[in-house]
Amino acid sequence: MASLLEIRDLKKTYKLGSVSINALNGVSLDIQRNEYVALMGPSGSGKSTLMNLLGCLDTPSSGSYVLNGRDVSRMSESDLADIRNREIGFVFQTFNLLARLSGVDNVALPLIYAGTAKAERHSRAEKMLAAVGLGKRMHHKPNELSGGERQRVAVARALINEPSIILADEPTGNLDTKTSYEIMGLFERIHGEGNTVIIVTHEEDIAAHAHRIIRLRDGQMESDTVNENPVTIASPTS
Repeated sequence: MASLLEIRDLKKTYKLGSVSINALNGVSLDIQRNEYVALMGPSGSGKSTLMNLLGCLDTPSSGSYVLNGRDVSRMSESDLADIRNREIGFVFQTFNLLARLSGVDNVALPLIYAGTAKAERHSRAEKMLAAVGLGKRMHHKPNELSGGERQRVAVARALINEPSIILADEPTGNLDTKTSYEIMGLFERIHGEGNTVIIVTHEEDIAAHAHRIIRLRDGQMESDTVNENPVTIASPTS
């Protein structure tokens, strides 16, 4: 069976004046459906560059990236935008919610780009917010929600299009310990429902929840290991 995600000899070079910086230098990896992967590395390791490539937010200088059977490494910006909306659900450290919109309207945004009718958008968004434990707060705006509630809205938005991959960039970076624990419980449940989850983090305790840990250093893969004893949360907050 083909991997969900196949990367071969991926490189990314940035030009700063006359200087070339090799942010990624020949990374190859496969990720299967329903894997739970943590992508780790210190500042400057290349993990943010790799995340941007995995999320189709950038294109490689060389190498190939096949996502769900399609080579996205040489796609046009408009095609990449379509892939991002259909195949990838993003969860960011800073939530990236629109302040003027309610939770349900924030969650429904990807469905607008997908051309879904308004009534169906709202129905699906309400069901998704209920699924992440915000059934009674869905009509509040972001500034009326706690950090954990805002991240739940972001997770619901990431899931709304039933993407191939949930890509989370430091998803607990702005949260306190208790709320971080609750959000990781939510990711655990999402993975348990059959989703592929990739978390980009520099925190060992967050990576410990994943079933596979990939470490980068100096633009290359340093290690790729199975986590034999992932941290589990007995009763994820629902």
